[in-house]
Amino acid sequence: MRASLASPIAVACAAALALPVTLAAPATATARPAANALPPVQDELPGSTQSLPLRPLGASVRTFGADPGAAAEQGLARRDVRPFSLVGVVWDDPAAALHGTVQVRTRAAADGVWSPWQDVETHNDEHGADPGSAEGAGGTLRGSTAPLWVGDADGVEIRVRAEEGAGGTVPLPAGLRLELVDPGEAPAAPPPRTRTAAPPAALTAAEAAASGANSRLAPYGTTVIPAADPALAPEAAEPAAPKQPYIGPRPKIITRKGWGADESIREKGFVYTSTIKAAFVHHSATGNNYQCSEVPSVLRGIYRYHVKSSGWRDFGYNFAVDKCGNIYEGRAGGVAKPVLGAHTLGFNTNSMGVAVLGTFTSTTPPAAVVTAVARLTAWKLGLHGIDPKGTQTLVSGGGNLYTKGRKVTFHTIAGHRDGFATECPGGRLYNKLGTARTSSAKYQGRL
Repeated sequence: MRASLASPIAVACAAALALPVTLAAPATATARPAANALPPVQDELPGSTQSLPLRPLGASVRTFGADPGAAAEQGLARRDVRPFSLVGVVWDDPAAALHGTVQVRTRAAADGVWSPWQDVETHNDEHGADPGSAEGAGGTLRGSTAPLWVGDADGVEIRVRAEEGAGGTVPLPAGLRLELVDPGEAPAAPPPRTRTAAPPAALTAAEAAASGANSRLAPYGTTVIPAADPALAPEAAEPAAPKQPYIGPRPKIITRKGWGADESIREKGFVYTSTIKAAFVHHSATGNNYQCSEVPSVLRGIYRYHVKSSGWRDFGYNFAVDKCGNIYEGRAGGVAKPVLGAHTLGFNTNSMGVAVLGTFTSTTPPAAVVTAVARLTAWKLGLHGIDPKGTQTLVSGGGNLYTKGRKVTFHTIAGHRDGFATECPGGRLYNKLGTARTSSAKYQGRL
């Protein structure tokens, strides 16, 4: 994915930016588990994360210099583990890259059948907060692969192999750990909400804050922000916002409450940028083996992996879209507001990140995906007077393609690979962005 999931800025922040980063660091194991021992769980919150240190594999082990732990092949043999549904690998230094391959196979909890080896996308370093930002400098950050959705499983095997470079085998980063994420059970559906001036007492403070950021669009505690009636005049989502001539009708958006986000694990407060000038489209690289009914679980797994395993302040993307065309609220702070995300390293300021759930390197995205991206961008970019078929200039916050401070011009709806040396959002999805731009402009009434 080294061509675009989260890469290529004067930031207008909420008061929360001044708050210290308070993410809980991933727990570290004090001893390696026996071959079949059940690993420790990090915490007792809804859902859980099992964090297992990798170790050198077999006779193929080669070491580098004075570090006998830097083996060319690391992993874990088949073992029983507590139930999980999403996997990833993390390591100590967030600035270090994993040059090699990561493959896992898992045992289905339902029938005990082992899957074939599956590739885990290693190049996740192009996602994340911009260098020098409060989130990007957080002490809890780790290097990480993309997460992979595997469904209900209770057994795992993993192998990580270093790649060969011009000067020999490239060392693997230190502190490799396998993260097994259980997204937890879906919360009970709340009763229908009516619009109130104050949040219901049943909501926690964190839930009320996340829901309250959307209170101009829907009642507190709502699971879905309804689509606006396209027959009505275009709306500015915030009454105080200046009205624009071209704003697409708001699409239906499933809220964080709707997909069951545990608001207690993210950092408190919200951080905003000054405007939204461009939308970066990503694929999540979590694989395509999910049912749309499972998406709330997939999102809870990704969210937990971003926060508890990778050390981010919240879910990285501003929005997610599933293969059925459903749109989901991502990072908390309000769907109509310019929330600062951690999706395109170097270009998070004044942009939004949209993750299409799946892997689209060799799989063509369904038409519903392209339509959803077009509808979402027609509305959200329209709130800021932006033409989806135009171009916008952003200032790089630093990355592997553009030096910090460089001004870069992008399509208003761009792929992650346009701002970073990555394959993201996958060639098949990237090739559909022209269609999305045209459709988005039509929804805005420009064509």
